[in-house]
Amino acid sequence: MHAAAADPWSRVGSRLFPWFWLKGIGTTAFMWLFFVGYFHVLRHPAHPAVQMPLTAIDRWIGFQAWAFWPYVSLWVYVALPPALLPTARELIRYGWWVGGLCVAGLVCFHLWPTAVPQQFVGAAPHAGFELLRGVDAAGNACPSLHVAAATFSALWLDRLLRELALPRGWRAANALWFVLIVWSTLAIKQHVWWDVVAGLLLALAVAVPSLRWVSPRRRGDIISP
Repeated sequence: MHAAAADPWSRVGSRLFPWFWLKGIGTTAFMWLFFVGYFHVLRHPAHPAVQMPLTAIDRWIGFQAWAFWPYVSLWVYVALPPALLPTARELIRYGWWVGGLCVAGLVCFHLWPTAVPQQFVGAAPHAGFELLRGVDAAGNACPSLHVAAATFSALWLDRLLRELALPRGWRAANALWFVLIVWSTLAIKQHVWWDVVAGLLLALAVAVPSLRWVSPRRRGDIISP
């Protein structure tokens, strides 16, 4: 059966299973290495952390407990683009680009450490917030790597969904998931508006060239709607 005639889930499956072991092990190892660097920079900044200023947007967006779930869903979301890459070469190239994004963010955190003002109101509704605050310690704020990683993943995922000629609803779901993740960073007060803006700019600076310089596929590799 021609790939274009297959149902959407079959198309997705045709991308998920090739190099499945490399995708699983590679993504896990990448996240582990990232957090090693993240916590090292968090605990050993070059200078005392500067508190980020609040804006009218930060004051307008109140604390919303439900946003905890889209916030932590980032760790599933960022695994989707590499899972849909069909070759080991593309996985490695993708890893270099997203690695460059993370290293740029960590360099910013080290040279210009920033922190978020304490904005939590009332008791956290469940232990997840206590764990989250203990991990992030309100530091490594600007640029928001949560937003940067979500933006980079969203742009790549949109490209891959178009490449697979999936229904538009899939791309709409991707956009909605991305918006919820970005919104959640403000709604649970892990970041302020300027962190979000800086995270978006950092992601665009890396994602745009990564998408432009990606190797063109053979004609048969791209599925036409």
